[in-house]
Amino acid sequence: MTANALPEIERHPHAQALLVPALPPGRASHAYLFAGPPGSGKRAIARAFAAALIADGAPADSNAAERVARGTHPDLTWVTPSGAAEMLVSDIDEAVVAAATRTPFEARRRVFVIEQAETMGEASANRMLKTLEEPPDFVHLILLTSRPGEVLATVVSRCQQVRFEAPSAERLAASLEARGVEPLRARACARLALGDGERAAALALGDGPQLRAGAEGFAESALRGELDGRPWSALLELAKSAGEQAGAEVEAVYGEQRELLARSERVRGDREHAERLKRVERRARQTSLDRGLALCGLRYRDAAVLAHGAPELVHALDSTAALERLAAEHTPTVLHRALVLVEDTREALALNVTEELALEALAYRIAALD
Repeated sequence: MTANALPEIERHPHAQALLVPALPPGRASHAYLFAGPPGSGKRAIARAFAAALIADGAPADSNAAERVARGTHPDLTWVTPSGAAEMLVSDIDEAVVAAATRTPFEARRRVFVIEQAETMGEASANRMLKTLEEPPDFVHLILLTSRPGEVLATVVSRCQQVRFEAPSAERLAASLEARGVEPLRARACARLALGDGERAAALALGDGPQLRAGAEGFAESALRGELDGRPWSALLELAKSAGEQAGAEVEAVYGEQRELLARSERVRGDREHAERLKRVERRARQTSLDRGLALCGLRYRDAAVLAHGAPELVHALDSTAALERLAAEHTPTVLHRALVLVEDTREALALNVTEELALEALAYRIAALD
């Protein structure tokens, strides 16, 4: 099997060197840790690699690779954390640890892909250690992470690490333009995403323009002390909308699943669904707020580099006039201190503080800098 089985693997030299020789009839490792920023392509390559492993030796009419691509092959298990900020033991206990002891349904191998491995705490990691260290010969595990430094050392040491490169801003901009985004805005969103392909798309499409506007308005109003209009409200409303949308998607899926449950299982199913719904909505709100605050910080950073006479370093290329005004009104020292306050608040929000109070307090701290 050739490198053509893995999409765009040539963009990732380290991954190419490790994965292409492991394609059948090569010998694949029992556990991999795919590390790279969101949007780098590691998820697509993980699915393609899993497809190659599962399709090896399968009858031509089994459509194994196509079923893996659709997520319908019984020998592929794809796990995402259901906790608001962590992988729960229940996420991997039956789906991975117990399932890995059972022989494949159809193929020669079973492949388990676990997303956001950095959210695996000690309890869930300890539950998986033996499976990672001594899985059956037919089992392959692929862990994905965008933050390899946060993956527990006990997990890292049991996996072969595979590095994926961040896409260039030029490549991200080109992909956004191909989706109909105006060129200057595409370049700005690509640079503001800092190599994160998923974030670039989120900033350019859907509610992304509103999020940018809300973040920029908050950043500038806070620095100018214009707080009567509660400039943090826009970010909170967008976060609330993101949570509701994520919740609606979960509700729709469970509505279909509930019809298949026995009556005796519906009470337990409803309870577990309600708990998962809260976690999903909270995670979506936090993601939206974090993206908004990251944009606030980048607003201050862009104004500071302009103040230092380095316009080539600006990310928000489509709003240089507003940035120049901000740079003229505030010293680089004030802009840097405002950026530090934003980053402190981003860390605090990850600790489950009250979202509205955190943003309001941030606005007043920034307003007091001058």
